Amino acid sequence: MTAVILCGGQGTRLREETEFKPKPMVEVGGRPILWHIMKLYRHFGVRNFVLCLGYRGDMIRDYFLNYRLRNSDFAVDLGTGALETLQAGEAEDWRVVLAETGADTQTAQRLRRALKFVRTSSFFATYGDGLADVDLGALLAHHRRQRRAATVTAVHPSSRFGELAIGGGLVKSFQEKPQVTEGWINGGFMVFEKRAFDGIGPDDNLPLEAGVLEMLAQRQELAVYQHGGFWQCMDTYREMCLLNEMWAKGSAPWQVWQECSSNRLTA
Repeated sequence: MTAVILCGGQGTRLREETEFKPKPMVEVGGRPILWHIMKLYRHFGVRNFVLCLGYRGDMIRDYFLNYRLRNSDFAVDLGTGALETLQAGEAEDWRVVLAETGADTQTAQRLRRALKFVRTSSFFATYGDGLADVDLGALLAHHRRQRRAATVTAVHPSSRFGELAIGGGLVKSFQEKPQVTEGWINGGFMVFEKRAFDGIGPDDNLPLEAGVLEMLAQRQELAVYQHGGFWQCMDTYREMCLLNEMWAKGSAPWQVWQECSSNRLTA
């Protein structure tokens, strides 16, 4: 299986960070949020990735081209340019395709342009700005049982406001940004069959949700996997701070790769 990750948007609501870098490169715990997403997929056995680049894509290219050096001690001979690795650092076994999909391309067309790099008829896809503890093995199994062109993971978003528990004219408790218990949204972490994009031509610059998912829903070709666990997007500066606080406190629910899991993907 391959995971295709949308990395080309401008992230205008997080302008404090994205003025100079693409949103997937905004850091959580000293690592790009993109790294966290890829670690989640690798935990479930996915090592092939296609990154759909656009806005400031060169920063993502540079990150992966220099990934080993960023995590190693090395010496450089300034006269010859020769590098000597003194102590090898962390290395991932990922195979990463860095695909230029255009600065102004909409999300559905980005995925369509990435299809030529996907070797199988079905593939994972997600956005480069959301973290979750989704069981990707269960998601894939659900998709295969439903036999539809696509499956989306539905999640409960966090409230933008704090929630008060009131009794006797007093506030009994206050919970900041609780998870909403009613109402579902598309949380990313999708599975597609390639045929889901058959109706899109090379010049159809369409968004994913309004351009493809809505059409599939009308045709009863869109299944849903309901995830009641952790999910958090990073649309704003406050949400970025929230994710960093969770990581710093050691309470990052999406860090499932530190657990020993037998729920790997099956062929």
